[in-house]
Amino acid sequence: MVSVTRYAAAPIERVFAVVSDPTTYPDWLVGAREIRAVDDDWPQAGSVFHHRVGLIGPLTVADSTKSLEVDAPTLLALEVRARPFAKGRAVFRLAEVTPERTRVTIDETVIGHLSPLSPVLEPSIEARNRASLNALVAKLNEPDAFDGAG
Repeated sequence: MVSVTRYAAAPIERVFAVVSDPTTYPDWLVGAREIRAVDDDWPQAGSVFHHRVGLIGPLTVADSTKSLEVDAPTLLALEVRARPFAKGRAVFRLAEVTPERTRVTIDETVIGHLSPLSPVLEPSIEARNRASLNALVAKLNEPDAFDGAG
């Protein structure tokens, strides 16, 4: 499992609103290119959103992500897929440090047929998640970013 943590200068409810809104993902999640559709009951457990994930240059893969567990505003567990290549479990854990500061952690585990390759894949997953959380924190620091999230 790979775990990456960053601190956002934003209230936990605002951070959760962004993390739980897949339409924001292309703005901060490395590899997210397009959100094609989101179930009306998202992020309830069992709901799904459909996306395009970028691989190299213009090459993208259409797939979906399923919500496995949600406990707003502290936890969102997802089954992420980019078939036929990868499948994983990504868990966002949020903790209020102060009313205006939130700890954001992504724990990600490779699951499925690529799980034996975890030791080889984990360095790139860690780099991707570090870059994603850095982008998330930077966007949260923009005054009008994500106004419609949540």
